[in-house]
Amino acid sequence: MRVFVTGVAGQLGHDVMNELAKRGYEGVGSDLAPEYSGIADGSAVTTMPYVPMNITDAASVKEVITNAKVDAVIHCAAWTAVDAAEDEENIPKVKKINAEGTQNIANVCKKLDIKMLFLSTDYVFDGQGEEPWQPDCKAYKPLNVYGQSKLDGELAVSNTLDKYFIVRIAWVFGKNGNNFIKTMLNIGKKFETLRVVCDQIGTPTYTFDLATLLVDMIVSNKYGYYHATNEGGFISWYDFATEIFRQAIANGHSEYEKLTVNPVTTAEYGVSKAARPFNSRLDKSKLTENGFTLLPTWQDALCRYLKEIEF
Repeated sequence: MRVFVTGVAGQLGHDVMNELAKRGYEGVGSDLAPEYSGIADGSAVTTMPYVPMNITDAASVKEVITNAKVDAVIHCAAWTAVDAAEDEENIPKVKKINAEGTQNIANVCKKLDIKMLFLSTDYVFDGQGEEPWQPDCKAYKPLNVYGQSKLDGELAVSNTLDKYFIVRIAWVFGKNGNNFIKTMLNIGKKFETLRVVCDQIGTPTYTFDLATLLVDMIVSNKYGYYHATNEGGFISWYDFATEIFRQAIANGHSEYEKLTVNPVTTAEYGVSKAARPFNSRLDKSKLTENGFTLLPTWQDALCRYLKEIEF
């Protein structure tokens, strides 16, 4: 099988390419830069086939994917800077990348009659209540520009294709890029006290683990909407931060022993430009129902991740 992967300079695209290589599948990576520009870690993605492509250029998308002669597309590329998406000058770009770019890819997949897997987010919902969101729930009500753009991307895929997977994820972290864990570890060295939000609830997603599931999906025909995060229960960002520092100290990083992490409400924290969901709980039972293996616990994922990165 030959799979085209967008966004390989990012956290998830990097790991998807490596997972394809590990299983003996052919991966063709793509991003905006003329050549692969992700982390130079010596992993398979750094030497695998790569083609530059601007997903907002419909003609380019058609030409590049057609010439790649692939059986499927895993679409990881996206505008993910949630707060910056609220800036007036960025709104057209966000829509162009997350909605129109996704439509361009879906159009080519339809023409070539190939599978498409699109990564989405719990931000397509309003984040209210305490019940986990079901994958087939259609009660969409995005709170911010980013969420609306990802919903528009979802609709582009589902309205265009029959052979598609839409996978909603949350609280993503990976080796190749910035994320909450790296932010905590960096600022934890500079301050003795941190304030972390305690009333937004969800579960982290390690891209290394997620990549395994996405490759399982793309080689199957079990199409539809899915939710995927690591197992281990629902937590707050405050809970996540305290476990990050607990594990870091246990691994010998005594510089964090002086640190105090205090829980605060979203209202007390009051920095975010974009409205954030309080309820990012995602129901993942559909994975089990369709024979997919659930991801390991987030605690285990965090342990493995901390051994992978330098800090």
